[in-house]
Amino acid sequence: MLSLVALSAVSATIQGLLHYYAWRRLVRDTGLRGAARTSATIALIALMVMIPSAIWASRLGAPGLAHALGWIAFPWMALLGLTVVALAAIDAGRAAAALVRWLRASPPVDPTRRQFLARLTGTAAITAAGGTVALGARDALGEPEIVTIEVPLARLPAALDGLTIVQLSDLHVGMTVGRHFVEEVVARANALGPDVVVLTGDLVDGSVDDLRARVAPLADLRARRGRFAVTGNHEYYSGADAWIAEYERLGLRVLRNQRVAIGDGDDVFDLAGIDDHIADRFPGHGADLAAALAGRDRSRALVLLAHQPRQVRTTDGHDVDLQLSGHTHGGQIWPWHYLAAAQQGGLLVGDYRHGGTWLHVSRGVGYWGPPVRVGARAEITRVILRAGQAPTRKQMRST
Repeated sequence: MLSLVALSAVSATIQGLLHYYAWRRLVRDTGLRGAARTSATIALIALMVMIPSAIWASRLGAPGLAHALGWIAFPWMALLGLTVVALAAIDAGRAAAALVRWLRASPPVDPTRRQFLARLTGTAAITAAGGTVALGARDALGEPEIVTIEVPLARLPAALDGLTIVQLSDLHVGMTVGRHFVEEVVARANALGPDVVVLTGDLVDGSVDDLRARVAPLADLRARRGRFAVTGNHEYYSGADAWIAEYERLGLRVLRNQRVAIGDGDDVFDLAGIDDHIADRFPGHGADLAAALAGRDRSRALVLLAHQPRQVRTTDGHDVDLQLSGHTHGGQIWPWHYLAAAQQGGLLVGDYRHGGTWLHVSRGVGYWGPPVRVGARAEITRVILRAGQAPTRKQMRST
């Protein structure tokens, strides 16, 4: 709980600074006066407060309030962020022009002209951001892209060549993601005819009691050789033990530092899963790859499920052939993807090589916060395993 409070405090500080900058550029610098200035100021304060209120309403058992606030606060979060980016770029250009004028000893810009430029650039920034949010909402709420990758595994038996794994990640059911969304994702996953379905964490944002009906369609996932899941950080924010029990009730096998054999007789490979990177902050939880792989037969190919891409750093010496991860959403909204990439050590989206391990980072099929994706379309991943060869460096970026 303390970590959540600290995270909320940092988030509130950042949101406060963004809203202040927006107020300064769009209200003060544009010369709004009287009722217009007061109304705009109150609206910005109210919108700023709505964002943490929606998040905490979800976590504290008020799903109806979280839903109502979320559909206002989170689109606004995206609009604000993109507007601030546009305004910052404009202001950087204005600062450069001011520096040139100063170096040339030119007279300062007339205050009336400065106010006109503030209004003009503010309008342009909001318009551009609004159009981008509209397009981003289409990508977040529309049909996800089916991303197909073929992964050659040297130790995979020939009898399993062509085995298909469908990966779903980061649904974030809750707030603005409801049952209908889950039903559509399940239908699209089933249409791919998978042998195995894996869910790589962050499936929920809220308690089991609040979201049980929304996640119920996950029970309808179909796979010939099993349905498996691992925890993500948001499971821990939402009550991991209760969610693990609920996932199991829905027919998902949750791999908590465990592995299972997929196949028949001697024609098998190992599928392992570990707890999320932050799980060790919670009693009885914590990623432990060594425990998951204890006593394994190293002649078998090994596929690992780990929510956060950076967990690939723990695979050294364990002969992991493939790791499937999510967490980053591919950045979700450009240019904030730079922050997601930095948090994961540069592992943002797509395929990477770490030692002998192939890592695929899914963009996720849902979204967190704003129902908006910019430069990071939603993804359902279809992994086709191929037998008899190892991946080449040309197929992956090195970590």
